[in-house]
This record gives sequence, structure tokens and C-alpha cells, in this order.
Amino acid sequence: MYHFVFVAKYRRLVITEEVDEVLQQVCIDISKRHEVRFLEIGAESDHVHFLIQSVPSFSPTKIVTVVKSITAREIFSRVPTVKEQLWGGEFWTDGYFVSTIGAHANEDVIRHYIKNQGEHGKYKQLHKQELTYKQLTLF
Repeated sequence: MYHFVFVAKYRRLVITEEVDEVLQQVCIDISKRHEVRFLEIGAESDHVHFLIQSVPSFSPTKIVTVVKSITAREIFSRVPTVKEQLWGGEFWTDGYFVSTIGAHANEDVIRHYIKNQGEHGKYKQLHKQELTYKQLTLF
């Protein structure tokens, strides 16, 4: 399991309710096609937190590549006003934050941390799925 944080390009406040809906739908679609489960998605105006479970053969870099590319393409396509606020054709910044979830930082601690980020009352939980211990498969 991983905790990722992706920031909107130029830290623009482009993550609106309309973008939230698209982001949630696209992430659910990604989980159907790839061995990635979105346990929680939370957003503020300029960044998004993801709690993701995946198979060991998917590196954090591969997960980031899949999630960033598909979500950016779909947000630009479904919410064209966002593209007007960002120049250069990129939705996300080049960097990201990632940490693994293990013995010292279990899922509940990370969920609590994500909920308490940013300005009070600004965090929006977009999606939540309970952790299952069912094995994810490669094929």
C-alpha cells in the first residue's frame, strides 16, 4: 500500500467539484483495468491524496505514471475550462510524494493523516474503499 500526493501544476486551484467527480470516476475505471485499488481519495483545491493498494510488481513510479496520465487526459477532456487555467498541457506537477504503508504507519494512521491535512474543513473525501486482504493478481 502507498500514500501518494499529486499537486496541480503551478499549485493552481483547479480541483473543483466538477474535477472531483471526474477524478473519482476515472480512478474507479483505472482500478477495473489495472491491478490498483484506490482505498481512499481526498482532495483540496490544489492537490490530491491517494491511498492505493497494488501488486508488488507495480512500482510506485508505474502507478504514478498510470494514474497521472489517465486522470490528466480525462480531466482535460471532460472539464475543458481547466485547460484554460493551465498552460503547457500538463495537469499535474512533475514531482509527487509517496510513502509506503507498513508496520509503523498502518492504514488507519494514514487515513487520519490525510483527513487532517490542509486548511480546516477544506478536505473532501472523494472515494473510500475498505482494505481487503484478497490477493491482487497479475493476470
